[in-house]
Amino acid sequence: MTKLIIKLFLKNKNPDTASGRESYGRIAGIVGIICNLLLSILKFVIGTVSNSVSITADATNNIADAGSSIITLVGFRLSEKPADEDHPYGHARIEYITGLIISFLILLIGYDILKSSVDKIIHPEESVFSWVTVVILVSSIIVKLWLSRFNKILGKQIKSTALEATAADSRNDCISTAAVLVATIISHFTSLNLDGFMGVGVAIFILISGIGLVKETIGPLLGQAPSKEMYEKIEQKILSYENVLGVHDLLVHSYGPGSYFASAHIEMDAKIDVLVCHDIMDKIERDFLKQLNIHLVVHLDPTVLDCEETNELKEVVREILYDIDPIITFHDFRVVVGDKAKNVLFDIVVPPSYKYTDKELKDIIKNRVNEAGKGNLYAVIVVDRSYGVLKSEND
Repeated sequence: MTKLIIKLFLKNKNPDTASGRESYGRIAGIVGIICNLLLSILKFVIGTVSNSVSITADATNNIADAGSSIITLVGFRLSEKPADEDHPYGHARIEYITGLIISFLILLIGYDILKSSVDKIIHPEESVFSWVTVVILVSSIIVKLWLSRFNKILGKQIKSTALEATAADSRNDCISTAAVLVATIISHFTSLNLDGFMGVGVAIFILISGIGLVKETIGPLLGQAPSKEMYEKIEQKILSYENVLGVHDLLVHSYGPGSYFASAHIEMDAKIDVLVCHDIMDKIERDFLKQLNIHLVVHLDPTVLDCEETNELKEVVREILYDIDPIITFHDFRVVVGDKAKNVLFDIVVPPSYKYTDKELKDIIKNRVNEAGKGNLYAVIVVDRSYGVLKSEND
């Protein structure tokens, strides 16, 4: 069924484009609305007839899912809007907001089911069993399993956290409906009334799942760091260009799925003509936008390669840093001769939660450099907290 829907409605849609993403989101939303509305109507009928709070709660859950699908439709439509004067980086982050709204709806549903289930435990009522109820619940599980798989496939194709959240919600519905089904059958064949207790279990599961989804969807909105794989991919591609010796200070910002802006410092031999360096940098920026859809800005750091004194002092600093902690890397090394001493200037890179403060680390390195130069070396240091994984002078 999934392949048929994709073939009929999404055959010529490119999931990597804004319009293609909107088409995928629109189909996912429409299918979700239809399926959930039908299931909610059926469950409300059998829940009312059988006097089952767990089935009625499950029907309420399906109505909320239909609402989530409407939110998904609107979210994808708005996120497709191009950049404008007030939003120069586009509107793609609206998709993250959509996923967050769905996550909060899941939490609200979980709380509502928990409250009604606890009330059913305190004030138990006999449920009326029917094999029609069993058939409808089984059918609901099958539909929700397919719907979860359907949203998961579409979500992966367009890398959508909103659709993945919807897929997770459908999966939760399968579990909650299965729990209701088990409770219904056990209550019929035994004297145990598990309706309220099973409803509590379902509610707790939904609440835990909702909290997890909130964490997943709120991360990108708060400026979550891209994956290590993305950093490495960008680094390796930059290093593949002729005359590029190193990469550092890479910053990557996500403004929505598939919308990335980045900046990086690249090292090249200081002897290369500046116009040649400029042409290489232009090519890098054009290629990244065309091939990876990443708006990259690169900054040139000229590197002196043939100065014997500079290279010797660089080795001294490398050994000092390695001795302090092998995790410390450095770049932008240069030497400035002063009236009374030689100044060595460089940036060091440490993890965000490093054991020393910037001042403590600077003082340690400065003292070691000064000792190595017997009072004739002075270190000028800039500390960078690295949120990506990049190679530098120590590698």
